[in-house]
Amino acid sequence: MWALIITLIIIGLLLLVAELLIIPGFGIAGILGVVAMIVSCYLAFTSFGSAVGVIVAVVNIFFIIVSTVLILRSKTWRKISLHTNIDSKTNDSPAEKGIEIGQKGLTLTRLAPGGQARIGEVVLEVFTRDALLEQGKEIKVSEIEDNKVFVEKITHKK
Repeated sequence: MWALIITLIIIGLLLLVAELLIIPGFGIAGILGVVAMIVSCYLAFTSFGSAVGVIVAVVNIFFIIVSTVLILRSKTWRKISLHTNIDSKTNDSPAEKGIEIGQKGLTLTRLAPGGQARIGEVVLEVFTRDALLEQGKEIKVSEIEDNKVFVEKITHKK
């Protein structure tokens, strides 16, 4: 019975450590680790009495605290963390790209209602308000609203 109790404590501890270091969030491994440690306490209480059960519970708590402190204080987090800084911006404003109302361009993808277009030498995401436009259609910038560029199809009069 002692072998089973010790095995459950070790398995529970390993699952909790795996949950902290490898598997993000509190999921199945963490739950199984806690369950294994609770079962080890239950077996100790039912098989050997309350004194041994309390000792096993204290040992479980001690191992959890010590392993958590060692994991958090060691260089483990530095070894697995990302050491790069992100210094780019998500989107330049249309004005920074040189986009103005009235400029003409060409759709590179289908606009349904959004897609890619080339306006001048700039490729950017554009939107249409009222029509779906196929790839390769001539367009002009009709509106710029909150860094969103709206375009409309150029119709050639005959």
